[in-house]
Amino acid sequence: MIEHKYSFRVMYPDTDQMGTVHHSNYVKYYETARWELFRSIGIPYHSIEESGVMLPVIKMNFKFHKTTHYDEQLTVKTTLKSIKGVRIWFTYRLFNEQNEMINEAETELAFVNRDNWKPCPPPAFVLAAIEQHSPSGL
Repeated sequence: MIEHKYSFRVMYPDTDQMGTVHHSNYVKYYETARWELFRSIGIPYHSIEESGVMLPVIKMNFKFHKTTHYDEQLTVKTTLKSIKGVRIWFTYRLFNEQNEMINEAETELAFVNRDNWKPCPPPAFVLAAIEQHSPSGL
C-alpha cells in the first residue's frame, strides 16, 4: 500500500445553490489526489500517456458522511490499495479542518493501450515505482 495526503481549499464554483460542495466535484478532487500520489512516487501522469498507455476509471463508489462548504480546507488521504494484472484500485478518505471524515470513495482503473483502448499491462516503470515505494508490497 502507498499512501499520500493532498490538501486544497474549496473554491466558490464548486458549491451549489444549497451552499455545499456539489457531489460532482468529488470526482475532480479524487482525480487530482490520485495523480498527486503518482507524482509523489516519481510518476507524472503525462509519462504514462507518453508510454502509449491510458488509465480510464472503470468503477467508482462514494459514501457521503457530511457536507462541506466554500473556503474550507480539505485533505484527501489517498491509498493505492492494490494492482493486479491490468487493474489498479485506490481508496480515498476526505477530511475537513476538524479532521472529520466527510466522504470516502474507491476507484478502479484499467491500463489500456492508447491507440486501441484494449487492456494492456502497466508500463514497467510504473510497476517499479510502485514496488519501490510500497512498504508492504501490493
